[in-house]
Amino acid sequence: MKLPQFFALIIGTEILNRRRTDAHFNFLTQALADQGHKLTGSFIIEDDPELIVKTIAFIASQENAVLFSFGGIGSTPDDHTRLCAAKALSDGKLYTHKEAKKIIVKKLGKNAYPYSVIMAELPKYANLLDNPVNKMPAFSLEEKYYFMPGFPEMSHPMVLEILAKLIPEKKALFRYTVTAHCKENEFIEVMKKMPKNVEYSSLPKLYSDGWRVTISVASEDEVLAKKCFAMYVEILERKKIVYALVDEA
Repeated sequence: MKLPQFFALIIGTEILNRRRTDAHFNFLTQALADQGHKLTGSFIIEDDPELIVKTIAFIASQENAVLFSFGGIGSTPDDHTRLCAAKALSDGKLYTHKEAKKIIVKKLGKNAYPYSVIMAELPKYANLLDNPVNKMPAFSLEEKYYFMPGFPEMSHPMVLEILAKLIPEKKALFRYTVTAHCKENEFIEVMKKMPKNVEYSSLPKLYSDGWRVTISVASEDEVLAKKCFAMYVEILERKKIVYALVDEA
């Protein structure tokens, strides 16, 4: 069984023009890391309907994609995500979700009309996501595309609940890291030999006294991770390059 590929879609012109600071990327990457997973991609885009549709469709075209979308599901004219999700993933139309309408009307009474009740207009076959703050429901499609409010206090508890269902057990990931006093090109030939199921990274940085590079190797296979990491250490030992192992526990 192939693992899901997680994507974040953060919708809001106010983030791109710096009137607000994004809070979703850091939260989601940490929440996934806590379960032994990571993001495959993250997008911050404008409140532009055509761009939203194309971005959702692109993410959905990726194998085993799971989407966490933040923002644009409200009732104001610049809230396009509900219709865009319908265009990208369904038949392009919105339908009155009876349960969503019931929740909104129960919460707001007469004040649900004429605008707030618009939030009950959802793509076909949408499933509701409980909003822990004001009860205005978010929604999902196909149990893998999740559309939530832009407000972190609402959406972040939703993410944690979703992840608890999608990832009931933490995936073990064995990581080994070293920082060496050299350039990263010392390791290029070894990098070319890394198996596909081994995650590796090379992070160089220039200091006043020369280059440093941090090499990190990780895999679900502990033996394989150690074997691949040893290939980097062997180079350092053979070339007598100063290095220090990094404890990331």
